[in-house]
Amino acid sequence: MTTRARFLPPWLMTGARFILGLALAAMLWEAAVLLLGIRPHILPRLSTILSAIAATPGAYWSGFLRTLAETLIGFAAGGIVGVLNGVLFFRAPALRDLLFPIFVVSQTIPVIAFGALVVLWFGNTMLAKAVIAFYLTFFPVTVNTLLGLQSVDPRHTALLRSFGASGRQQLLRLQLPMALPQIFVALRLAASLSLVGAIVGEWFGDTTGLGVLLLQAMYNENVVGLWAAILCAAVLGTGFYGLVALAERRILFWGAEQ
Repeated sequence: MTTRARFLPPWLMTGARFILGLALAAMLWEAAVLLLGIRPHILPRLSTILSAIAATPGAYWSGFLRTLAETLIGFAAGGIVGVLNGVLFFRAPALRDLLFPIFVVSQTIPVIAFGALVVLWFGNTMLAKAVIAFYLTFFPVTVNTLLGLQSVDPRHTALLRSFGASGRQQLLRLQLPMALPQIFVALRLAASLSLVGAIVGEWFGDTTGLGVLLLQAMYNENVVGLWAAILCAAVLGTGFYGLVALAERRILFWGAEQ
C-alpha cells in the first residue's frame, strides 16, 4: 500500500489528505455537539446546518456565486494594480516617496467607513463590492512586490546589465521572477481579504450574496442559517486560497524542487 502511494500524483495525495481532514473535522464537530451537550443556539450540529442548506439550495448557491464574482473581480484588479504599483515605486523612488505615505494612510480607514462611501458613489452594485475587495487587496500586493524587487541581489542586476540587458529585460527576466515568492505571499493573503471586502460590501444593502444571508440570519436570530452562511463563506475562502496556492506551486516550480 505504501509502495502504491509513492506512485500517486502529488496533487492527488494532497487532495486526499485534505478530504480526510475535512471528514475528520466534520465527525469531531458532530460528536462534540452531541457528547458535550452544546446547545443549538451556540453551535448547531453540522448535519443540521447541511440540512438547512439542502432545504434552500438556490439561495445559498446564488449567494455563493454572487460573492465569488465580486471577490474575483476585486482580487484580480487589486493584484494587477498592486504589482504595477510595486514596479512603478521600484523604478521611480521619488514617486514612491510621494505616493506611498498616501497609500499607508488610506489603509488606516476602517473598511466599514470606506465601504459606506463606495456604496454612496457606485450604489448597491457588484462594482461597489468589487471596489471594496480591491481596496483590501492592492496594498499588500504593492508592498510585497516592492519588497521582492528590492531584495534582488544588485550583483545579479549588474551582471545582466554588463551583457547589455535593457531595464525592461532586467525587470522581466530577473527582478520580477525573483520577486514572485514575495508577491505570492501577498496574493494568498489577498485571497482572504478580498472575500472579506466583498462580504462587508454586501452588508450595506443587496439582494443576494453571502453577506446578505449573514445579515438576514442575524436579524431573524436564525442561528442555523447564520452558521450555514459562515460555512459557505469558509468553503469559498478555502477554495480560493487553495487555487492561489496551487498557482504558486505551478509557477514557482523551482521552489518545490529545492
